Amino acid sequence: MGIDLTGISVAVIGGDQRHLVMMPELVYLGAKVKAVGYTACDALRQVELVDDLEAAVANAQVLIFPVQGTDPEGNIKALANNVELRLTPSIARLVPTGTIIIIGAAREFMRNWATAYGWKLLEIMEMDDIAILNAIPSAEGAIQIAMEQLPITVHGSQSFVLGFGRVGKTLARMLDGIGAKTTVATRKRADLARVFEMGFRPVPFEELQNFIHEAEIIFNTVPQLVLDEKMVSLLRQDALIVDLAAYPGGTDFKTAKKLGINAILSPGLPGKVAPTTSGKILAQVVPPLILRELPQCYLRG
Repeated sequence: MGIDLTGISVAVIGGDQRHLVMMPELVYLGAKVKAVGYTACDALRQVELVDDLEAAVANAQVLIFPVQGTDPEGNIKALANNVELRLTPSIARLVPTGTIIIIGAAREFMRNWATAYGWKLLEIMEMDDIAILNAIPSAEGAIQIAMEQLPITVHGSQSFVLGFGRVGKTLARMLDGIGAKTTVATRKRADLARVFEMGFRPVPFEELQNFIHEAEIIFNTVPQLVLDEKMVSLLRQDALIVDLAAYPGGTDFKTAKKLGINAILSPGLPGKVAPTTSGKILAQVVPPLILRELPQCYLRG
């Protein structure tokens, strides 16, 4: 039996090209979809476009925010030019108890509001079915950046991957596949064993300072300051850092700039380098998520 969202009211609050792929799928499945932060286009022919957040949240059972979430002040990225969207306490008070809130990752203030107002907050970037699939465009995009920035090939390069989570695993495998000499730094003993089993060089994080001088390309996936002033100072000057961690990243960018080392913060690559593929991932995952969570919310209400 297919997924049926008939009669479910969904509001899409800002976002990017990925949501242009997802929204038609929600409409096809029967949802009543409205959106704010977009201009009219073919993909949105059956979507009700509204002008402000108040109109968007009114009577919506599901609110879908950008994958990248909001900034610390509650500002929301909009695809339409000259549109400002900001989630404020007054807007939050308009969202009824039981509303499903779908977002990539929520700020602390949004989590607090979810508790206070009884929302069902779903932070989807921590869900394996999205995060693992998104690791593919993230890894491809990171390698693309390296190819564009360096005068050498990735093939044969000393490439270091920091972290061995979802993105780190995919990235290490891709680098190895195109001939990079791949080193992976991680903390867990089990991960170090898996790195060795997969044919990469394993390095415990506590020993990274002994090897980092070899790196020509460093891909960081760890959302902590792992490339601190001391570590950056050990790098060769022609090294490239591609930091994939969420802002502010895991690199001391000030020290890197001071030393003339090229360090690029590149979070959210799926929506930048492969928005159609990333949108299809959302279209695949979000509808069953709504169907699964909506009855639970409203039964509690």
